[in-house]
Amino acid sequence: MSDPMSPNPPPIQSSSQVPSGDAPARVARAEALGEGLPPLLIAAERVAATVAQGVHGRRRIGTGETFWQYRLHGPHDTAHAVDWRRSARSDDLFVRETEWEASQSVWMWSDRSPSMNYRSQKSRPTKSDRAALLLLATAAALLRGGERIGLLGHDRRASGGRTGLKRLAERYLTLGDHDAAFPASVDLPKHSQGVLFSDFLAPVEVWEKRFAEFSQQFVGGLAVQVLDPAEETLPFSGRARFLGLEAEGEFIAERVETLRPDYRNRLTAHREALRHAARAAGWDLLVHRTDKSAEQALMAIYVALARQGG
Repeated sequence: MSDPMSPNPPPIQSSSQVPSGDAPARVARAEALGEGLPPLLIAAERVAATVAQGVHGRRRIGTGETFWQYRLHGPHDTAHAVDWRRSARSDDLFVRETEWEASQSVWMWSDRSPSMNYRSQKSRPTKSDRAALLLLATAAALLRGGERIGLLGHDRRASGGRTGLKRLAERYLTLGDHDAAFPASVDLPKHSQGVLFSDFLAPVEVWEKRFAEFSQQFVGGLAVQVLDPAEETLPFSGRARFLGLEAEGEFIAERVETLRPDYRNRLTAHREALRHAARAAGWDLLVHRTDKSAEQALMAIYVALARQGG
């Protein structure tokens, strides 16, 4: 995302990051992510399993009896789920969904724009890698609880089942950079939930509009702001060169420490404006730093979703 705080202070980015226009580099990164899928899934499952020991399942009103729609039988559905009366009228198998089942789907999205590739230290994950882990860990935790999940803007319907996590991970890791900037404006089931992972550093007005669209669809949810600790504290001193990852240009600060108070104040103001925009639409905002544990973040995510869905 473009940093709302430029040009003074500038976006906190590193000149060592891969330019967004370097197609071969993007392909190589996609291939590397694909090769790392099993370890990423193992990590996500581990995080979800750890958190599952400390939380109860999401509160439910009931299984629901009001008819919502028919949908095609999928590989995750059992034979018991088939509505044989409806299926007898065609060559396809159909499943009958109640209103509660359809409305409890959770739609997930993660920012994949170049600014998410930032990390201040090689020992830390990039914001993008941490967001991917949290997205998959959240999906794993929800699937364990019998929820249905989908990728916002890419899946036609939410799905569940024991194999749902691997299928979602494979789809997620094949998305290109053009899928990155903002969550798609698509129709979602009424009263479903969304979970968005981003640094949320674009102008607040952009997010106000998107949250308002969710609100009009009666979709609540959770916005998880993922930041590198250096983006919160601006710990640098002396002369420093900052290079934006999204064609913002460069900025040279002669004494970075003199910018620190104003930088922190503006970041705080930006976050509070973002939090206000989210709350006005029925959403919550959580903040996660990449130097903190993923388990801690998932616990907060799961509790917030349970509170909203109860």
